[in-house]
Amino acid sequence: MGTVLIAAAASVAVLMLGTWLLSLRLKDVSIVDPVWGFAYVVVAAAAFLAGDGDDGRRLLLLVIVGLWGLRLGLYLTRRKLHEKGEDYRYVEMREKHGDRFPLVSLGMVFGLQGVLVLLVSLPVTAAAAQDDAVGALAIAGVALWAVGLFFEAVGDAQLARFKADPANKGKVMDRGLWRYTRHPNYFGDFCVWWGIYLVALESGAWWTVVGPLIMTQLLTKTSGKERLEKTIGSRREGYAEYVERTSGFFPLPPRSGLARRT
Repeated sequence: MGTVLIAAAASVAVLMLGTWLLSLRLKDVSIVDPVWGFAYVVVAAAAFLAGDGDDGRRLLLLVIVGLWGLRLGLYLTRRKLHEKGEDYRYVEMREKHGDRFPLVSLGMVFGLQGVLVLLVSLPVTAAAAQDDAVGALAIAGVALWAVGLFFEAVGDAQLARFKADPANKGKVMDRGLWRYTRHPNYFGDFCVWWGIYLVALESGAWWTVVGPLIMTQLLTKTSGKERLEKTIGSRREGYAEYVERTSGFFPLPPRSGLARRT
């Protein structure tokens, strides 16, 4: 596994360093957001090429991580191209650190995200070094991954269409998958990485559970659901009522008596 991890770490380091240098030229650190998905594709490719484990499992991991990461990266890239200026989080950080911001951003943004990518990807790098053939548990993992990709892709597409309609400005998206969970895209990511973990678990890499656990923390607390909902209520009409009737994470039917009337 050591060789795979070194190859993955080197690949991610080159990607993040290059993105950091580009951010200095563009004066926009938020270009790191689309790179988040592509970084996992880089790890999967490095694991496939450097790994010496079962060919079928390495190829399977490359395909499922690649499809997820490319979709996410392209979606975030398109969204970034339609945005104006740097994300407010990085604007605040830039103002706080002044002339030190370039080096601070290298460590606190690009370096930190690179480390997180490597930690979350441990199931991928570990399983690529194992000889066990693909079996039933890996198939179950792919099924869970597919559920996650569906929720994430469809949820993102539904939200994009909703936002594209000027009549919906300032309103709450409570249709489609968003009727059953306030965060179908985050739930999708959750399923994707627990599915990938099952593929690794079959090869004996049980300890790589740290990967999906970190992703779960990111999705539900650190930078996902909890952080978003701290401010969205003041920006969206009827959000408090939406919270009352809609599950916060796992998809469930709207609470009885509180379903949206159409």
